[in-house]
Amino acid sequence: MTNKQIAKALDDLASIMELHGENIFKIRSYQNAYIVLRKLDKPLSAMLRSEMDALKGVGKAIGDKIEELLKTGELQTYKKYTDITPSGVIEMLNISGFGPKKVLTVWKELGVETLGELLYACNENRLIEIRGFGQKTQDELIKNIQYYLRNADSQLWSNAEKETEEVIAKIKSFLPDAQIEVIGEMRRKLPTVRAIELVIVGKFDVDKLAKHLSATSEVIKSDHIVLRVENFLPLHIFKTTTEDLAKNIYLHTGTEAFIADAISTLESSTKQKFETERDVFTFLKKTYLEPELRENAETHFTEKENANLVTVGSIKGVIHTHTTYSDGVNTLAEMAHAAQHLGYQYIGISDHSQAAFYANGLKEDRVLQQWAEIDALNAELFNFRILKSIESDILYDGNLDYPNEILAGFDLVIASVHTVLKMNEEKATLRLIAAIENKYTTILGHPTGRLLLSRAGYPINHKKVIDACAANKVAIELNANPYRLDLDWTWIYYAREKGVRVAINPDAHSVAGINDIRYGVNVARKGALQISECLNTLSVEDFMAFARK
Repeated sequence: MTNKQIAKALDDLASIMELHGENIFKIRSYQNAYIVLRKLDKPLSAMLRSEMDALKGVGKAIGDKIEELLKTGELQTYKKYTDITPSGVIEMLNISGFGPKKVLTVWKELGVETLGELLYACNENRLIEIRGFGQKTQDELIKNIQYYLRNADSQLWSNAEKETEEVIAKIKSFLPDAQIEVIGEMRRKLPTVRAIELVIVGKFDVDKLAKHLSATSEVIKSDHIVLRVENFLPLHIFKTTTEDLAKNIYLHTGTEAFIADAISTLESSTKQKFETERDVFTFLKKTYLEPELRENAETHFTEKENANLVTVGSIKGVIHTHTTYSDGVNTLAEMAHAAQHLGYQYIGISDHSQAAFYANGLKEDRVLQQWAEIDALNAELFNFRILKSIESDILYDGNLDYPNEILAGFDLVIASVHTVLKMNEEKATLRLIAAIENKYTTILGHPTGRLLLSRAGYPINHKKVIDACAANKVAIELNANPYRLDLDWTWIYYAREKGVRVAINPDAHSVAGINDIRYGVNVARKGALQISECLNTLSVEDFMAFARK
């Protein structure tokens, strides 16, 4: 199990214990361990027990739980509670803003035991009379349930990538000589995906493969099988031959809308052979498009635009990182050295501002302390620069979270909303525009505050926000954390049209988090973001010129 899986298991245990009214101190200890473990760089599986016990917030009791998870993949204590809790009640714990106390209330007072019953109870206005609820709470709950149900069968691309690698390895152990290619939503790199789709060249017995994967199978067509493996997304397998491989990769990568005009042509061209997928585009008299761009039939780009899509290798600077000064797990020096080791030319240290007390945000004296450390490190570093930055909270009235004399001392300011997220579109839009118009704002951070598959984010008028960025020469962040990927890729086209630069930022809270840049690059490419349109493909000198406006 990964560190994040172990942390999640402990957090789930805390939630179900709270649901059953268990000792609050035990519950808090599991919640604290969740926060610590999910940020660790070193795998728990590679640690000695003494190292594990020495971790802040762990100790012997939680160390025992970690060992149990590493050995068995589950916790008997958690199972003890799930055995006496309806599965639908457990599922309710996944609803954003609906904690164990509220779940317990509707379970015990209304007898609600499934999400369907809960949604029905909301629609019947049965929650508004319960203490601790009310009309606004009920309306918000309805939206969150509907959001959860819409996304219940999806998975983050980053998690699905791990599942895909694992399932391919299992297939390879059964079919060592088979050629396997990833297609569909995974290849188009959608932020969330509903299935793993593969094209396989080779002859094999479907029933035997299903048995090898401990899966159930469903034959859709003679060449299309769906395998359902426990704890994995549905696995769609398309059987093909070497001769038809390129054609099948084309037909099963793009959406139905993208390939619609080509299906009959390709299916009738049985004698036409294609060496590569590019040959298919040539045959169809189309300009080749990278897989990320194949979402709809209206997508048209030139060869030059395809060739100049942003890549991980084109990113020169790591902007938006957190250190132990606020809620990061690595020191300022460790983050800087890691970025330099990875080949980057500069890093922006963007810890939380003072209003973010929950994240140990920096008071003014600690800002000055951090600046001094940055100056000292910059004096030692060769061909690398640390930029003085901050992730300043956008306060409720749209102001930034420091007086101007402090804001003026930063090399760049990322302005983000973290609190009071329940806003209507007009309020949220005006709040962001006020921050964008602040002369010290360099980048608007994660503009909607969404968390994929968990929280939809506050509604904003994207056009007005992007127009304001254009008018004030402010960049907009594509937060590369796989749970955010915010700005949504569909709005990159409008940002490009308005000449607004997009910064692909990892929002890294650890050394390992720097590598999240690649998830941002995935979706930036879906918006056809060019290297020249990405803010942190600039050299440090050009970046600083932009920041100074």
